[in-house]
Amino acid sequence: MTNQDPTPGSSPTTTTTAPTSPPRRLSRRAMTASGLLLPLGLLAACADPAPAVTAGSSAGGSGSGSSSSDGGGESGGAGDVDTSGSQELIRAEADEEIAALLPPEIAESGVLRVGINGTGSAPLSFLADDNQTYIGSEIDIARIVADKLGLEFELLLTTWENWPLKLEAGDFDVVHANIGINAERLQKFDFASYRAAYMSFLVREGADFWLEDAESISGRLIAVGAATNQEQILTTWNEQLTSKGKEPAELKHYSTEADTLLALGSGRIDGYLSPFASLSFVAARRDDVELQGKINAGWPDETLVAATFPRGSGLAEPYAAAIDALIADGTYAQVMERWNLTEEALPASRAHTQENP
Repeated sequence: MTNQDPTPGSSPTTTTTAPTSPPRRLSRRAMTASGLLLPLGLLAACADPAPAVTAGSSAGGSGSGSSSSDGGGESGGAGDVDTSGSQELIRAEADEEIAALLPPEIAESGVLRVGINGTGSAPLSFLADDNQTYIGSEIDIARIVADKLGLEFELLLTTWENWPLKLEAGDFDVVHANIGINAERLQKFDFASYRAAYMSFLVREGADFWLEDAESISGRLIAVGAATNQEQILTTWNEQLTSKGKEPAELKHYSTEADTLLALGSGRIDGYLSPFASLSFVAARRDDVELQGKINAGWPDETLVAATFPRGSGLAEPYAAAIDALIADGTYAQVMERWNLTEEALPASRAHTQENP
């Protein structure tokens, strides 16, 4: 589940040559994205990263650290999200009891090295309006966890196809990159869940149909990313329709999100299936589109987005405990509200391992 995400547990059909240089260490205020490649590869997440959304200036220009959104629902409020590089950071208080659970090497280092997808999409991880500062929900969640664990937060960039190798090599302590938990990843990594993972359909405002399942897409023109988990879902739905003698949907692929939105606006397609988080951000910043349906990104099963660690690192349990504490004290809710992700908020976190998936 992610930007061009193949079916969970499968290898992607398209690969991109990854840079061989080590991940760059970035200050919190000066980060660049040059040299990063579009993530398409190995062990892709279950919540497809989706095409990048261009961040616009905040409606209020306030720079407030908390969300200015008053609305809930699937699309309310993201148009008011502060996307400036000078936005106030959401921070948390350290918890000594939870910090005492850290593996000795992490505690002694005093630093949490966090890898993020440097070519991610809003509102997950993306360049702010200053085109040099990385912001987003993935970064905010990792930062407040570091605070709760009493650790300094160090942000490192990687690419989608590189994160598994870099994490196994010890370049990061944890990766936050919209990574979904699946059986294949559990063989190599441990996880601490922090967000639900949904997909939705983007349609024209006021559409006289509702897309949410196999029956609803019959005979429709649906855009979807090639070689993604959502394409696999639509392909399976088409097989179900065909087996019942019903007309399948016609799937369309576009190279950019701009092309997809142009096709949607002109009526050349009926809908666009992609991750809820990114589409919600798009829908809230436009008045000509809306969201329909909400499908678990692990369909027909369920999955969660999680912080990802080297298997056996001992970090998953204290990390999950820190997230639980952040949920209890309300700091987690501040982050989810800021990025219009309250519908994907979890009531609790836990460690997920191969022994306890």
